[in-house]
Amino acid sequence: MQTRHFEDLKDKRLLNRGNSILNRLFANSIYSIRQLANSDSEAKAMYRFLQNKNVSEADIVKNMSSNCVSCVGNKSVLCIQDTSEISLYNHKNRIKKDEFIGTINSSDDGGLGFFIHPSFVVDSTTLMPYGFSDIKIWNRTLEQNKVQRKHKDKLVPIEEKESYKWIESSQNTKKALENASEIIIIQDREGDIYEQFCTVPDAKTHLLIRAKSNRILQDDQRLFEHLASKPLQGTYTVELDGDKRRNIKKRTATIEVRFSEITIGGNQYTNKNLPEKITLYAIEAKEVGDNVENPIHWRLLTTKKVEDFATALICIEWYTCRWIIEEVFRILKKEGFNIEASELSQGKAIRKLCLMMLETIVKLFIMQIAYDIEEEIDPRSCFSEEEIQCLEIQIQQLEGKTEKLKNPYKSSDLKRYIWAIARLGGWKGYLSERKPGITTFWMGLQKFSAIMQGWILFRDVSRR
Repeated sequence: MQTRHFEDLKDKRLLNRGNSILNRLFANSIYSIRQLANSDSEAKAMYRFLQNKNVSEADIVKNMSSNCVSCVGNKSVLCIQDTSEISLYNHKNRIKKDEFIGTINSSDDGGLGFFIHPSFVVDSTTLMPYGFSDIKIWNRTLEQNKVQRKHKDKLVPIEEKESYKWIESSQNTKKALENASEIIIIQDREGDIYEQFCTVPDAKTHLLIRAKSNRILQDDQRLFEHLASKPLQGTYTVELDGDKRRNIKKRTATIEVRFSEITIGGNQYTNKNLPEKITLYAIEAKEVGDNVENPIHWRLLTTKKVEDFATALICIEWYTCRWIIEEVFRILKKEGFNIEASELSQGKAIRKLCLMMLETIVKLFIMQIAYDIEEEIDPRSCFSEEEIQCLEIQIQQLEGKTEKLKNPYKSSDLKRYIWAIARLGGWKGYLSERKPGITTFWMGLQKFSAIMQGWILFRDVSRR
C-alpha cells in the first residue's frame, strides 16, 4: 500500500506542507505542532496549512478516500463504521467559538467539540487495512441542547436527523468502492435503521448490524424471542482476554449459534417511497455456561443470505472486527495522538489535524497486521529510505545473540522494520510470544523519532 498524500492539491507549497505534516505525524506520534516542527518557521508553515481556507476538509477526505480506492481493486472488503466525539471542553476559554465547534454529549451542559464518523476499510480475509472510504465530520450549533436534538416525531424525514450519517456514509462508501467485488458494511446498534436496510444494499453490498430493538416481525412475533426459539445450528469456542477495568476474567467462551430468515414490515414508517416489507437474515451468538459474568450475546441483522452454519460463523467473525474502529478512536484520543489536547485555537484547524491523524493511524494498523500475513509488504509504504537506513543500524543493536532473538525478515519486507519498532516499544522479540500491539508500535515510533533526530544530527555534523 503506497499512500498518495496530497497529489490533488494544485498549490505545490500546500502539497509539500500537507505531506510534511503527515510524515511528521507518523514519525513522531504526537499532537503538538510545536513538537512536530523542527523550527519556528516550519511550525508557522504548518499552522498556515491547517488554517488555510484553500485546503478544505473535503480535500483531505477525498485524498484519504483515493488512497483507499487505489488499494481495494477487485477485493472483498469490510467497511467498519462508528461515531466518536472530540471533546474540547477543557480548552473552552481558548477555543474560538465559530461554526466549526458546537455542543456534544460528554457533559450535562452540552460540552464543546465536534463529531467524526469514519468508514474504515479492511480486507475481509487478511484484515489488511486499506484506509477510509468516507469520513463524515460535523458539529452541532452552540445553541443546541439534548432536548432539541431528540426526534420523537416520526414525521421528521431521516435526512434531517443526525442518524442519517449511517445511511450517508454507507452510500458514499458504495460509490467510492464500486470496483470492490464485495462490500460488507459493519455497524453497531445505532445503525439498525429501517431506511438503511431498504436503500443501501445491492447485489454486492451488504449490511451487518447489531440489532438495536426487539422488532416486531411480520407474523407479530418479536425478533429476540423468534431467534431464541430456533434450533441450535452449532457451537464454537473462543478465547477471551480479561479486562481488569471491567472486572472481566480471562476465559474460554462457548457460543451457541442460531439463525433465521425474517421479514420486517415498514408500516411504522411514513415514507411512502419505502417498501412495505423487507427480508433479512438474523443471527444469534449466545455464550452459555454456569456463572458467566458479562456473557456474549449478539443478535445480528444482515442482508447477506445465511442458510448454513459456516456462513453464520463468517458473519459473526466479521462483526468481531468492530474492535478495529474502537482501536482507531483509542489511538486518535488519549492513548495515542491525544487530539483533544491540541494547542490549536481554531476549530477548523483542529478538525483538519484530526483527519490527518486518522490517515496516519492507517499505517499503524498496517504495521500490526503485517505479522499475520505471509506475503511481503514494501517497507516504503511506512518508512522513507533514510528511516530504513537508520532502522538497519537499530536492528544490529536490537538483535540478541541467539537465533530466537535475530530479526528473521528480509530487507524487502516491511516486517523487518516493524520488528525493530516493536523492540524499541518494549516487545521482547520472541516470535512465540504474543505479537506486538498498536500501543507497542506507538511507543516504539516515539522512541525511534528521538533516535532518528540524533542520527540525522550526527550524520550532518560528520559530513562537515
